Amino acid sequence: MDNKLFDSELKVMGVLWREGDTTAKHISDVLGQETGWNINTTYTIIKRCIKKGAIKRIEPNFLCHALVAREEVQQAETDELLDKLFDGAADKLFASLLGRKKLSAGEIARLKEMVSQLEEE
Repeated sequence: MDNKLFDSELKVMGVLWREGDTTAKHISDVLGQETGWNINTTYTIIKRCIKKGAIKRIEPNFLCHALVAREEVQQAETDELLDKLFDGAADKLFASLLGRKKLSAGEIARLKEMVSQLEEE
């Protein structure tokens, strides 16, 4: 995939990531309910995703297949956020996140486990 996905494109990808391969019509129906988009809006966004290499169109019935994994997009978005707002420093991002919300004991335990795994690598 060559280009960044915008919020509207991420909504389309979200349907594919949740449901797997499905028709453009079904994506339109889902997003019509979730966002109020009409069929033309959804099809236009699907076509943008195809042009960017995020979706493959399969015939018959305009079946859509995600060519990028959710994790790949999450990683790219995280890298961009780190670079743009935190000078590439993950510790600054975590300090910002952790300073805004009281964490549960379970969340703290998961964070400790992640840090422990990083130390072992």
